[in-house]
Amino acid sequence: MPSGTDPLLARADGMADAAVDHRGLPAERGATGGWRSALFIIAVEIAERFAFYGVSSNLISYLTGPLGEGTAAAAAAINAWNGVAQLLPLLGGALADKWLGRYRTIVMASLLYVLGLGMLAFSTFLSSGGHHQCTTTAGGQACAPSTLQVAFFYASLYIVAVAQGGHKPCVQAFGADQFDQSDPKESVSRSSFFNWWYFGMCAGTAVTLVLLSYVQDNIGWGLGFGIPCAVMAAALAVFLLGTRTYRYYVTNAKGGLFARAAEAFAEWRSRRKAGPLEQASQERDRAAAEAPRFSAGVDEEDQAVVSNAGFVKEAKAILRLFPIWATCLIYAVAFAQSSTFFTKQAATLDRRIGDHFKVPPAALQSFISITIVVFIPIYDRVIVPVSRRYSGKPSGITMLQRIGAGMFLSLLSIVIAALVETRRLRVSRDAGLVDKPNVPLPMSLWWMVPQYVLFGAADVFTMVGLQEFFYDQVPNKLRSLGLALYLSIFGVGSFISSALVSAIDRATTARGQSWFSNNLNRGHVDYFYWLLAALSALELLAYVFFAVIYKYKNKGAVHASVAG
Repeated sequence: MPSGTDPLLARADGMADAAVDHRGLPAERGATGGWRSALFIIAVEIAERFAFYGVSSNLISYLTGPLGEGTAAAAAAINAWNGVAQLLPLLGGALADKWLGRYRTIVMASLLYVLGLGMLAFSTFLSSGGHHQCTTTAGGQACAPSTLQVAFFYASLYIVAVAQGGHKPCVQAFGADQFDQSDPKESVSRSSFFNWWYFGMCAGTAVTLVLLSYVQDNIGWGLGFGIPCAVMAAALAVFLLGTRTYRYYVTNAKGGLFARAAEAFAEWRSRRKAGPLEQASQERDRAAAEAPRFSAGVDEEDQAVVSNAGFVKEAKAILRLFPIWATCLIYAVAFAQSSTFFTKQAATLDRRIGDHFKVPPAALQSFISITIVVFIPIYDRVIVPVSRRYSGKPSGITMLQRIGAGMFLSLLSIVIAALVETRRLRVSRDAGLVDKPNVPLPMSLWWMVPQYVLFGAADVFTMVGLQEFFYDQVPNKLRSLGLALYLSIFGVGSFISSALVSAIDRATTARGQSWFSNNLNRGHVDYFYWLLAALSALELLAYVFFAVIYKYKNKGAVHASVAG
């Protein structure tokens, strides 16, 4: 068929999914999908990241400020919330794959986002009713938040986590679905899509971290949480505008992975209860019943889906990813520190630029996003073409090589963070400011920039590599679940970080002084960073071992050279 108008009757990667337009008719390549559709989807993802980071990036300041929590307790609470937010996509991806579809899930999650963010903004005003206690201190009047405010705040915060659980696994998969692998041009575009997706997402995040952290620190938290709500509502409207241009894939599967797991387990129990003769009879009956389904017109993957063998195949395909998943967890633990302890450290430094402007501590996180925005075009336009000449691979380097390179850069970032924190503690002692945590140290905030920049460079390799790896290497019908597995690395990593911080805080407090003292000048966050660096080095060694022995699902996609 001519490539301009041919209907996409089946996916080239073996999926027995029909590509249809918004009316349910076979999608035509020239009228649907491609970059035109992907841009609508990228726009809603930029807004979602703006909203999510508008809440999470400066959350440590809100918890230790207006809500009056201690540093260790606030860091543990943030890590626990991040863990829930990053694990819920497993459920959201499964629901999208089995029942709702990606488009409906995105719409519903966006509405939930607007609700949660609106409630979050409203929660900041609940303390104005006069029911909370205020005390006078040397620094002014300090007011404890009301129980209602705290409860309403955390309820709102977890609604945002649930919204991310539906939004995150579907938007990127839905965007990648707009490129058909059977078309050589679109196949190359899909590989590039993952890079530019992350570019757009981080550009939005950089603006968020500078703009919203300033609003929250200098104008008010109500407006600081209200702006993301308005942005998310506008993004939903933009996403709906693209409805007529999208390609939708209608799966022929009878159930998701979890449903087939239940069916397989039920059959296994019934077969255990049956005797040998009954089992043989059941096998004959089942073979006879299923024989007509395995016609020449049905591909091998559809045949597997309608049988227990299909579930076993999919389960094995998921389980074989486990070593890669597990050896990326410490990377996620290190990543979690950029929005907690990094921000608290930055708050103690000299953050003045000129005579009148003071950089908000959370705004330093924008260096991660700025690095990504600058480095992704260099990676896509320089590093990939150069490495492609030597490797013969379309992507230049393999997905696992890309992930490993980022993990090494993350290790360097944590080492530098430990060295910078050691110097910060020495400056506080030399300046006689150890017991004056509210007085800025005579040490510039620029000392912390290298660790943020290295984190950004690490993300270009590891984050994008993980996204593509878990999208590409899962069974084709479970790609929303695949991206949810990628996100779950950071969910579990956040829980590990929360448990580590809590355990170390209890152990070191019992010995006299917590590493995470509310007065960071009395703490030893540098010891924590050195511990993370050691764990990261061990993790990298394990990762290299499993990456070397890993066999890609689509060997042709990995080893093929680019034609022309």
